[in-house]
Amino acid sequence: MKLYVIISLCALLTFTQQASPLETCACELNNSEKAFPHEKLRIVETNVSDCNSNITPQKTVELESLLLGLEHRLSQLNKDVLILEKEDDGELYGVLSLYVIENEMTEIKQLIDKLNSTTQQHQILTANATKQLENLKKEMQELEKFDTMQVIKGQQAIAALKVDLHKCSEKLNTTVAPTEPPQGTCARSRLVNVTEPKVYTKGEYPGSYAYGAWGRDPRPEKGKESWYWLVMLTLSNVHANYVRLYSSLSSLIIGVSVPGNVQIHSSNPTTNTIQGPNNVLYGGALYYNCYNQDYVCRFNLTTKSVTTLQLPKGTRYNSKGNFCHLEECYPYTDLDLATDESGVWVVYTTTQDFGNLVLSKLEEGETPTLRRTWRTSVYKRAVTNTFMACGVLYATRYINREVEEIFYSFNTVTGQEKFNIGIFMNKMSPNIQSLNYSPVDQMLHAYCDSNMVSYKVLFG
Repeated sequence: MKLYVIISLCALLTFTQQASPLETCACELNNSEKAFPHEKLRIVETNVSDCNSNITPQKTVELESLLLGLEHRLSQLNKDVLILEKEDDGELYGVLSLYVIENEMTEIKQLIDKLNSTTQQHQILTANATKQLENLKKEMQELEKFDTMQVIKGQQAIAALKVDLHKCSEKLNTTVAPTEPPQGTCARSRLVNVTEPKVYTKGEYPGSYAYGAWGRDPRPEKGKESWYWLVMLTLSNVHANYVRLYSSLSSLIIGVSVPGNVQIHSSNPTTNTIQGPNNVLYGGALYYNCYNQDYVCRFNLTTKSVTTLQLPKGTRYNSKGNFCHLEECYPYTDLDLATDESGVWVVYTTTQDFGNLVLSKLEEGETPTLRRTWRTSVYKRAVTNTFMACGVLYATRYINREVEEIFYSFNTVTGQEKFNIGIFMNKMSPNIQSLNYSPVDQMLHAYCDSNMVSYKVLFG
């Protein structure tokens, strides 16, 4: 056994001595595959990124906004021509109506020119995108040839199997999944954008009354479907004692109030007259903050009667719970009345809610009552205005003198709050004293430093 070990060690020593330390081992590797074109892949990725940046949802919304604006203008022009035919006396009213029609035709021409330009741009964009997509498809098919390990094909096969497996699981699953709650109380669902201003007028008294409200009755009386209403705070930008009516939009624009004023009281201010700008008309009745009280007043324009509703204990009023922005607050905006497809709402705040917005639905009837109340987590003084649309509360804030942002929403059906809505409105004047939504024509009616402006609302 010992002799065997000695011989093995000797043999190993002899082999080590014979190997030369300067000799190296080398092998030659021949790759028969083509080199992967990394530069070509980088160009494809760049083209895809460019294509995504060129085609955005905003371009579709822009075209839709123009079409909606044109539709509104043509409908309004038709109504104004019918009015001209009825009221043309060959003198004052005929000249005024012709002037309105001439302005509307000029605006229609401008809209059509912009629409033609936008349509041509979209056609060019579509043609270019189609061609680019075809090129990208060919290039990707070429790049797939370098997948010699069949990795891509394997991934595609796995994805197809997952889809088949999911379908099979759905068939086997007998449990019915619960449906998602609706986004609002009407078919239009959520707000996605607002257009540029569609109506802009200084009205009868340009620059005279900075605070007020205007709009349309969402549930008008028979024969008053085309009427508009206007409330101007004629005393110290705080109080008013009448509502002014117009038979059409053209009458409001040129300042001809055919029905005239409907007076709440001969004195101003006094018990049950208007305090603050946030008023609405619904079902032939004006809803507003009663003078010097934490009450909602309902003034029936036909019977001239006033009924009241006291809000919950602790409700802030008399300019103690206003809408504000960084530079100033809007005085006597404690209560904000709003309308939508379902009726009348009131937005306010209380001492118990530490200044956060509170929303209540009003029960319809000759004497208003509270139906249900919701509490939010948005601070009222951080808000400049609110409005209701499809059962959803929206709040705005001041960005600068030219822009206002719809930043917040509260869904009364789901209870969901959102603070990142991010819809921007271009203003015709720095301040918006009141903002009302009209479900009749899906328009936002804003009263801005005595100017009347309206925006088309776009829903998802």
